[in-house]
Amino acid sequence: MCGRPDQSLATAVPVSDFDIQLHLLLEGVFLKYQHDFRNYSRSSLRRRVQQAMDHFGCTTVSGLQDKVLNDAELFSRMLQFFTVQHSEMFRDPQHFRLLAEEVLPMLATYPSIKIWVAGCSNGEEVWSLAILLHEQNLLERSVIYATDINAQALRTAESGIYASNRIAQFSTSYLEAGGRRSLSDYYHAAYDKAVFDRSMRRHMVFADHSLATDNVFSEVHLVSCRNVLIYFDRRLQDRALRLFRESLVPRGYLSLGSKESLAFSAHVDAFAPLHTEQRIYQLRA
Repeated sequence: MCGRPDQSLATAVPVSDFDIQLHLLLEGVFLKYQHDFRNYSRSSLRRRVQQAMDHFGCTTVSGLQDKVLNDAELFSRMLQFFTVQHSEMFRDPQHFRLLAEEVLPMLATYPSIKIWVAGCSNGEEVWSLAILLHEQNLLERSVIYATDINAQALRTAESGIYASNRIAQFSTSYLEAGGRRSLSDYYHAAYDKAVFDRSMRRHMVFADHSLATDNVFSEVHLVSCRNVLIYFDRRLQDRALRLFRESLVPRGYLSLGSKESLAFSAHVDAFAPLHTEQRIYQLRA
């Protein structure tokens, strides 16, 4: 005897072919390359996958999946679309001013300082922090761990080489952030590029690390993860925040992007807001 149709099936929202194929692409990438984008924001992924389809000449997500899963080199280029590689030196200058004026003096009380820049992109923030530390006479006893899942971005970050036409904006933001010198003191120009001081590179460690699949790798005093969590869904945001919480020393600091917040996370009670507007938090003891 047949029962009545399942009411939940009758009212289920139809799923588009694009979203079905997107789901299969993300599952395939995880199984083949162990990169997990399944809990990234779907609205952002739709836009970026469509851009990748246009770039690689694919009319369907399935066509893109076929190329990605059968060409590891193409997948490495696809990471440029899965991840957002856009940053600026001293982005949101007031944020960096507060780090220099209120966070770094507290970190100066430690015999050595470890900072983790998670999702470092092309490295602009890493070099900005190195300059701040240098001007506070702290760089010589500091290590900055810079991580990302994009190997190409890590190479750019490690090189410390940026287009000269970006330097004017970098310089303006540096001064607004309370810079004590001229930004030109930290780089030399060559072939329309600005090459930042290699002596600062000795205090940086660049490594592949995924907030979606990897675990804690060191105890640190400051975690900076700015404008990364906005591309994650709530589940992945909570996973990342758990990693930061477990990485930080007691009363360590967490720095987030201007559009990010702990307000609705599972870890909100673990942190005290130091500057809510600038998204700087301190781990409760």
